[in-house]
Amino acid sequence: MTQATDAMNAPPAQGFYLTEEHHPENGTMLGFWIYLMSDCLLFAVLFAMYGVLGGNYAAGPGPKDLFELPTVLLNTSMLLLSSITYGFAMLEMARQRKGATLLWLAITGCFGVAFVTLELTEFAHFIHEGAGPQRSAFLSSFFTLVGTHGLHVTFGIIWLVTLMVQVTQRGLSPENMRRLSCLSLFWHFLDVVWIGVFTFVYLMGVLR
Repeated sequence: MTQATDAMNAPPAQGFYLTEEHHPENGTMLGFWIYLMSDCLLFAVLFAMYGVLGGNYAAGPGPKDLFELPTVLLNTSMLLLSSITYGFAMLEMARQRKGATLLWLAITGCFGVAFVTLELTEFAHFIHEGAGPQRSAFLSSFFTLVGTHGLHVTFGIIWLVTLMVQVTQRGLSPENMRRLSCLSLFWHFLDVVWIGVFTFVYLMGVLR
């Protein structure tokens, strides 16, 4: 009886253990990829809306009358450069160089601010010329598509500043590195979307 009781109370053999390892970073990245896919659907709908409505000028100004390609090219270069500098930040993060990581993140943020500033200046100029979003279906779809992208960049800048504060206070911890990796995906995603905006909206609009 004693042997049977001891056998029941004894821990199970090593081979019968069911181990489960939790990797929060895997769940975080999977959730963020799902978010990016939903954002892809959002921008796909906005591109489709512009494709349908972009030719309805309502006897108002069209792309050739409004768009200034040199300014748009400058704005595009700001976002492309910010993507490159964020890549440098990720390289320094992998080397555990906190100061260099923060420096490249700050440069990335400056390029992002320059991009948003130029975009807001363009919007203000259009509205001043009487080409606001209520003027025609073309302008409504234009302001919606480009403005949504600009809001995403603004959110990315706020997120970037928040992470810089966290890295300053807590260093390059695994949690902060995971958050920086998520922001990297988000930032490069916005870069790809903007290339589509530049080609489909600005370039094709002027050449049409």
